[in-house]
Amino acid sequence: QVQLVESGGGLVQAGGSLRLSCAASRNIVAYESVAWYRQAPGKQRELVAVFTRLGNINYADSVKGRFTISRDIVKNTVSLQMNSLKTEDTGVYYCNAKDGGDYWGQGTQVTVSS
Repeated sequence: QVQLVESGGGLVQAGGSLRLSCAASRNIVAYESVAWYRQAPGKQRELVAVFTRLGNINYADSVKGRFTISRDIVKNTVSLQMNSLKTEDTGVYYCNAKDGGDYWGQGTQVTVSS
């Protein structure tokens, strides 16, 4: 059974930084893709950044230039470095992995105060 465990969320002031980490129970290169999503209060879950098996990376327009997704194939982790945070980045951030199935972590709260 695939397990994804996020960590690193918290409260930060606007302009600050946070780093999220997702630990996978399997070798992450076995997945078609690994990604970070977020869900703000009252809004639908949205894709933030995705890292494909072939090494392609895509970001939501709203985070380009501020967020960086990376993976460590030795530790089987996927990280999201978030800089220049804005209040609209507030939400629950979820790690996701796909390999024909669709797997989700439990989520970690990120709150950006003004």
